[in-house]
Amino acid sequence: MNRKDKKRSNKSSSQIEIVKGELDISRSGIGFVIVEGMEKDILVRPNDFNRAFDGDIVTVQIPKGIMKGRIEGKVIDIIERNQTDFIGNIQLSKNFAFFIPDTAKPIPDFYINADKLKGAVDKDRVVVRLVKWDKDSKKPEGEVVSVIKSEDLSDQAMKEILIEAGFPLAFEKTVLDEADKLTGLITREQIRLRKDFREVLTFTIDPVDAKDFDDAISVRHTSNDVYEIGIHIADVSHFVKPGDILDVAAYERSTSVYLPDRVNPMLPEKISNELCSLRPNEDKYTFSVIFQINQKGEIKHKWIGRTVIHSDHRFTYEDVQEIIETKEGLHNKMIILLNHIAQKFRKERFDNGAINFSSQEVRFKLDEKGKPLGIVIKESKEAHQLIEEFMLLANRTIAEYISKIKINKQPIPFPYRIHDTPDDEKLKPFVAFAKKFGYTFDMHDEAAVAKSFNKMLKEVQGKPEQHVLEQLGIRTMAKAIYTSENIGHYGLGFENYCHFTSPIRRYPDVMVHRILQECIDKHVKMDKKMEVKCKHCSDMERKAMECERAGNKQKQVEFMQSFVGDEFDGIISGVAAFGFWVETVAHKCEGLVSARDLSEFDDFRLDNADYALVGMRTGKKFRMGDLIKIKVVAANLDKRQLDYHWVPAEIKNKKSKGKSNK
Repeated sequence: MNRKDKKRSNKSSSQIEIVKGELDISRSGIGFVIVEGMEKDILVRPNDFNRAFDGDIVTVQIPKGIMKGRIEGKVIDIIERNQTDFIGNIQLSKNFAFFIPDTAKPIPDFYINADKLKGAVDKDRVVVRLVKWDKDSKKPEGEVVSVIKSEDLSDQAMKEILIEAGFPLAFEKTVLDEADKLTGLITREQIRLRKDFREVLTFTIDPVDAKDFDDAISVRHTSNDVYEIGIHIADVSHFVKPGDILDVAAYERSTSVYLPDRVNPMLPEKISNELCSLRPNEDKYTFSVIFQINQKGEIKHKWIGRTVIHSDHRFTYEDVQEIIETKEGLHNKMIILLNHIAQKFRKERFDNGAINFSSQEVRFKLDEKGKPLGIVIKESKEAHQLIEEFMLLANRTIAEYISKIKINKQPIPFPYRIHDTPDDEKLKPFVAFAKKFGYTFDMHDEAAVAKSFNKMLKEVQGKPEQHVLEQLGIRTMAKAIYTSENIGHYGLGFENYCHFTSPIRRYPDVMVHRILQECIDKHVKMDKKMEVKCKHCSDMERKAMECERAGNKQKQVEFMQSFVGDEFDGIISGVAAFGFWVETVAHKCEGLVSARDLSEFDDFRLDNADYALVGMRTGKKFRMGDLIKIKVVAANLDKRQLDYHWVPAEIKNKKSKGKSNK
């Protein structure tokens, strides 16, 4: 480069700025890059996407110092792909094919070599994975992952939910091959490095349909009224090493996704269901927290380190609940002891400021093709609380241990699980609303707010307003996230908290295990990218939760298709200017009653302060939490949407199913 060119280049680079953000492509094809800290999004025209897709994290070149007007930029690099698997249709030619993605946001067709079709023929609906897109290529290249059979619409819907959120449907062959190389052989060398708990009574307690058992409890009587209780967690970090191909695949997903008819795992099944699953009658590597606890629930001593265990029995929650209630059954004395201590922990937690929100979950009864036959409401009983309390204890203990360690007077970068205090803007209208029912809140500090919440939640049990106040109370709460900035967990009432107990299905737990071992070895690596990793894990967790909600909604709509025209009792679960949502009492299926359909009765307007729609002429009020009767008028699977009509009390219908679940 001559002096003149060099001078021109320097001048040019001084007039541009490079920023990083997320590309959001509109349906019209125009892109906007959302940059944290920038008030305005950066407009990017389609010719300047530089091979980026909707949702990708990209770097963008923009003019420097623009203060007014629309900022336009060009994508110069793709930092992270949001999505690599897509659903669409094959268009076959003689020696190659094109794949036309079925997406709401514009994406170019993919070129597919004939040897990458995996048996797909012209017009087949398929899942295709992006293989590469070279700078000099007009089209991205892909390969068929699977062909979707037209008769299996339910399977297709679940796959679309995962793909739209950016979760790959399958692991690449290289990842599976790497997992297949691993062995669960318990070596003498490893036993020397670990505490051996194989002779101590140990068991797992999990849902009846669980396949990955990532936690176990051991218990033995030591002296007087003191018991040694071990919380043993699958040692995933023994098998998955930082930066290896398995680690990269796990980090990309960051979490397993649990849909009604399947699990999309974070790790290959060889690891999640075999090597790291604490199955009965098998020796397994674990990372453990061992407590010396008396019957009053007082902790006398604790130890943290790697172990080897042998699970003696696999219990389901139902098994353990029966033992708690009847006082009979296998290992009944130890289970009753554990439950007694867990309930003490639980009471102490709420006494110290934890908020006792309880939520109901739904489980679908499915046939062999995934069609919903019924819906069961899952309850949290003492068996669930037993596991919950000991896992909370382990998570808190690990976070406390790490929080006390400083390197050069600096805290260790660590993925804490934090939960901020409620937002005043959400809390104040809720407090005013609760007061209408006679529940008052002490607002002078955060602890007082938590105490007021618990008082209300206890007093509201069994009353008509229970549902609305519980649901609205939950909505005032901040969302829990991962971050290295430790501000505590408000909802649990813990100063220090992290996720340690589920490394098979959560990547932050894997990071916690690694940092924990570094601290034990006194050889800590200060990870400067910890906050970036925390944000990624929080983002993927949010996407997984959205998938799970969409999956449940899909099955609910599928289930309610059989009841179009039928009437049900329901509870108003939300209100908006355009209508209100109703959740059926019998099976928790939520649908919309449109304000347009109410117009024959009155002109209804939204009253934000009262969480209600109010009739302008009649004063008729539909308030969140009200019990009403609805008719199912439409179940749209494409939109995953249920439409209901309000049935006034004076209208009788012999087909009413208010107390039925068929």
